[in-house]
Amino acid sequence: MPKRLRLPRTYWADRSVLAVLIATTAWLSLTLARGPGELAAIWVGNGILTGWLLSRRTETWPGYIAVAFLAEFPARMLAGDQPVYALAIAALNLMEVLAVAGFVRSRVPDIRDPKNWMALGWIAAGATLVACGLTGLMAAGVAQDMHGQPFLRSLANWYAAHVVGMVIVATTTLVAQREGLGLFIAENRRWSLAGSMAVLVAVGVAVFLAPYPVMFLTYPALLFVAVRHQFAGVALGVIALALIGAVATTLGHGPLWLQQDLAGAGRIALLQIFLAGGCVMTIPVCLAMAERKRLIAGLGESERRYRMLADHSHDVITRMRADGERLYVSPSATEMFGWTPAEMLGSRWDILHPDDREKQRRAMAEVLATGEPRTEIYRVRHKDGQYVWIEAVSRCIPANDDDGGGQADVMLTARNINRRVAAEQALAKSRLELERLSRVDVLTDVANRRQFEERLALALKRLQRHGTPIALMYLDIDHFKHVNDRHGHAAGDAVLQAFARRLCDSVRETDLVARLGGDEFTILIEDATPVSAETVARKVVEATAKEIDAGGTPLSVTTSIGIAYAARAVDAATLMEQADAALYAAKTAGRNGYHMAVQA
Repeated sequence: MPKRLRLPRTYWADRSVLAVLIATTAWLSLTLARGPGELAAIWVGNGILTGWLLSRRTETWPGYIAVAFLAEFPARMLAGDQPVYALAIAALNLMEVLAVAGFVRSRVPDIRDPKNWMALGWIAAGATLVACGLTGLMAAGVAQDMHGQPFLRSLANWYAAHVVGMVIVATTTLVAQREGLGLFIAENRRWSLAGSMAVLVAVGVAVFLAPYPVMFLTYPALLFVAVRHQFAGVALGVIALALIGAVATTLGHGPLWLQQDLAGAGRIALLQIFLAGGCVMTIPVCLAMAERKRLIAGLGESERRYRMLADHSHDVITRMRADGERLYVSPSATEMFGWTPAEMLGSRWDILHPDDREKQRRAMAEVLATGEPRTEIYRVRHKDGQYVWIEAVSRCIPANDDDGGGQADVMLTARNINRRVAAEQALAKSRLELERLSRVDVLTDVANRRQFEERLALALKRLQRHGTPIALMYLDIDHFKHVNDRHGHAAGDAVLQAFARRLCDSVRETDLVARLGGDEFTILIEDATPVSAETVARKVVEATAKEIDAGGTPLSVTTSIGIAYAARAVDAATLMEQADAALYAAKTAGRNGYHMAVQA
């Protein structure tokens, strides 16, 4: 990459370069003018100074203005202007520059940002047209008073020369200040610019030496230079055509000299119109190309940032067609799924879990139909055969006729949620276990009082609505306190556990066995008859009579059972009191048996 050349920015070097440019262009423009008091076809110095000022801080402007004045004044004297006239015109040039530069600086503080260039072009053009008109009125008055020049002719010459010079040269100076001298002499464009200018100069010389009015033939060459080299080509091209036209006309050659009915001022006016036409044709092209270059650069930067985000994102980013074909898969897919992006391209529905494929197809169809994003959780098969839980956000990408046949695609962003799913499953399992523990007796693994009360309430409602009879049994282990006192609480717990198992074995699966506390148990039987309730009671008594292994110690225990039977609506408290009274009656009758209380 060639090294960019910069204009010197040290105090004296910077101002010396400006002074040389102002003095040289002023002397050259005035020398080519036709006679004392006449104005140049294009005035370059004001454009140079305006671009110079706009490229520097406002507080440094006074020094540059002073240097420009001290450079232009002697150049005018050397070219033959009277001191008073040279002083007045140089002052008007500075007024014009300050008006344009000051207005542009107030409206566009940062001219270095290419995003502001289109606005800068309109603002600078408007300021130039107004400022050149105002200074032109004053300059025409000075030329009329001191040299007898016609006021309107002087105004027209000044206005055209300064507008063309300001528009062309100021714009190019700004670009050169930003890009450096490499804009003109960088190795990668030096010979290209020289060759393009050689073509333009050759065409210009041929046109201005020809005895025919064919100046328009230079426009294609000027447009060619503008397209190839933008503002640098336009500036050098217009200046070259101005010099060629002025020299050829001065020497009595070319289309302008053929206009014998025109005086020198008329020929200058025609040359200015010719140059203005070139500016009108090429400057919009340069602005459009600069804007296009900026947009392309912005697009490239956006694409680079998007690619960087996609390539380095921990999430997997995928672009898919409506049929499920993957067009792009980010590199993070390898880390998440084991597959390379290339292996995941195409229609790979097979890597989705069979239970999730249809759901994902429907989700994609809904995203494409509604345009609204969706978040789905499903499983993708890892290359090693395991499945990875992912959470994927799907968004619709608007249709692009140039990419994808005008069909909308889906952008999918997926992240690994294996840990989250595992935590949620563990949490759900814990909740189920907590719910079970809240309704089950921990020691005996049968229902606790809470579950018993819930089931009893439901059974009583069914009894009230449908007449379904119920039997409620209250049971306890006879002399259970002696078991704990003689053999210890461990033996007592073993007895309670064995007793609960035997109760469960003695009833149907639809019946409820519950422990109310201590050695107190209950059995709830729905859709029962007195006979079936007694049958269950006898089975329980017989099962309990068998010895129980209490930690290696065989124990024999018995049970007493109180049965409350209800075939009509009754409240829970009444039914429980009847069962408790029946249990008391069974104990009074000698224990190891049952007693039934049938509702009257």
